[in-house]
Amino acid sequence: MIRQIRYYQAVVRNNSFSEAAEECHISQSAISQQIQTLERELGFDLLERKNRKFTLTPAGEYFYKKSLVLIADYERMCQEAAKLSNDEKATLKIGYLRCYSGQEFHLALGEFSAKYPEVLVKIEYGNHEELYELLRTGEVDLVLNDQRRAFSEEYVNLILTVGNEYIEISNRNPIAALPSITPQELKNVPCILVASKEQRETEQEYYQGVVGFQGDFLYAENLEEARLMVIGRQGFMPVEGAKRAEKIDSSISRIPLYRGDSQIRRNYCAFWKKENSGCYVEEFADILKRKFE
Repeated sequence: MIRQIRYYQAVVRNNSFSEAAEECHISQSAISQQIQTLERELGFDLLERKNRKFTLTPAGEYFYKKSLVLIADYERMCQEAAKLSNDEKATLKIGYLRCYSGQEFHLALGEFSAKYPEVLVKIEYGNHEELYELLRTGEVDLVLNDQRRAFSEEYVNLILTVGNEYIEISNRNPIAALPSITPQELKNVPCILVASKEQRETEQEYYQGVVGFQGDFLYAENLEEARLMVIGRQGFMPVEGAKRAEKIDSSISRIPLYRGDSQIRRNYCAFWKKENSGCYVEEFADILKRKFE
């Protein structure tokens, strides 16, 4: 039946029996017979034929749309089964926001690995634009990223949480005594960003133009290095995915970042291509979503 469904999809996609037959490398009479066989097996008509033309029946239109998902899932299932038959380890490639400080991802990864020990999980780290490019080019299956642009219909855009924004600053800095702070009040304190060398300019443009930091900028390769710079009173660090109650270094204070009377907030999402919605991708996304809840 799978082959017949493929023939039916070709007929609908081309709106022509002759063009579908050419695409599928069979005769027009053969593809017509295959569609009729499919209709007999299903027990209902897919097409309403009028001379040499046809239209989809309501059942045929519904069946066509659902069959696209069915065949896509079938192909992915065959690919994964082939890997297992060849002793090729199933792999899930995840892109992780370089500057994210929450623990949800670690907890989700632990649960996923316990449930699917046969799956090799590979992690790629990056800033926002690096992760977007990795996902666009297919180098990762899923990314945990912040939202900086409108959602695209090409991707599944799963909002994990709407996070409040904070900064981290040395306890020895007088600013640490404030209950909250605004970007304008930080204009004389250097901003420490976690960014790769290639992404420093892009990250600075975002935090300067969108968030509103107007002072100097310093850079660290990872969170640990950035926090050491904070402890050394070199500046403050905006933190991604933070919660004020989370334990951090005793030398560091975490202060809510406000714009006017409201704390700045940001969406954090799991993104993946709709065409890549395989079992492991969706399973990991579901686990990750639960950790945020």
